[in-house]
Amino acid sequence: MIRFSIRWLRSRKVRMAVQMRHQVRKYLNAQRDLLSSEAVSHLEAAIKESTQAINHGVIPKDVDAGMTQLEDVANKWLRPYRNAGIRENVEVGIVAAAVVLGFRSFFFQPMAIPSGSAQPTFYGITEENFRGNPDAVLPSGMKKWFLSWVKGEKYYEVKAQSTGTFDIVDREPVRLFPMVSKQRFKVGNVVHTLWFPPDDLWRRAEIRPGMRFNEGDDVIRLRVTSGDHLFVNRLIYNFKRPVRGDTIVFKSTGVPGLTQHTHYIKRLVALGDETVSIGDDRHVRIDGYPLDASDPGFEFVYTFDGPPTDSIYSGHVNNKIGRQYSRNNLATLFPTEDVTRKIRPNHYFTLGDNTMNSHDSRNWGEFPREKVIGKSFFVFWPISDRFGWHSR
Repeated sequence: MIRFSIRWLRSRKVRMAVQMRHQVRKYLNAQRDLLSSEAVSHLEAAIKESTQAINHGVIPKDVDAGMTQLEDVANKWLRPYRNAGIRENVEVGIVAAAVVLGFRSFFFQPMAIPSGSAQPTFYGITEENFRGNPDAVLPSGMKKWFLSWVKGEKYYEVKAQSTGTFDIVDREPVRLFPMVSKQRFKVGNVVHTLWFPPDDLWRRAEIRPGMRFNEGDDVIRLRVTSGDHLFVNRLIYNFKRPVRGDTIVFKSTGVPGLTQHTHYIKRLVALGDETVSIGDDRHVRIDGYPLDASDPGFEFVYTFDGPPTDSIYSGHVNNKIGRQYSRNNLATLFPTEDVTRKIRPNHYFTLGDNTMNSHDSRNWGEFPREKVIGKSFFVFWPISDRFGWHSR
């Protein structure tokens, strides 16, 4: 075995002969039920002789002779395939797809963050409206392309071609082909088309039917930044249980109060059989003991100063504190700090890091442990200050 390995490493002819033998054996196994016994016998004998030449050939000519004989026998007895090149490419594609699907299913699954409930740990889709801001310069050309593909920033700019009122033609994007869509609107009698529009365009652009524009006015002047795309480590929880402070990803299917058949990403705060309350000081209490910045996973969440603010680490608020800052129904299960809830066995209680804009266990309670699919692992796009490994 060691001698063969050395021969394989040192000799290109040996490597080619091994590959040819592998291909002939593969086709023989695929056609064995179709070939005559005589053909099978000749092919097996030729494969055996080729193996002897590969393993024991003294000079390169011995290997060459074995390859030539194997090729002649294969050409004579194997049945030719139609469009063999296409068949080979399809086979390679299927194998590659199977590898990708297996990698995704058992190791690292990609996920896009759609909302802002985990900000500023992970960002969802955000926008900035530049209409009415003449000082803002929107990029063009290669810079616009670079920002789109590397930074995830897409810019949209449309000027009115006539004077009149705004009206919607396509309320939602119209998909023409995979990854190709458009959305139309009217200003006066002129129809405008925006290609590759973002979801929820009209809200993001802050325009509504009946708004009036003059010819040359900015109708849409918008930057939309894609949410973080990350890999979810699906393997880790096969060997250990999630611990408090982990940012976990779980399936929503069957969990009341959640959008069904999708995935959520939240920070694990309480486990089964623990009691939870949320103090007016914006600290969660587990069995009466408050969490703080010294607890793993909460180093940033509880490092706050000032009032609770959207997309800023602000601890965790109950409903009373939320109402004080004009956010109603943030925590219907925790109206005040005096309310304590016990988590059912084998269930988890999770909260979003963006406590002023997160639909989490403060409203819909805990969920079964088996819904967890993995842990946040690596942000791979866009390239921002959040790019890279995420241990918590």
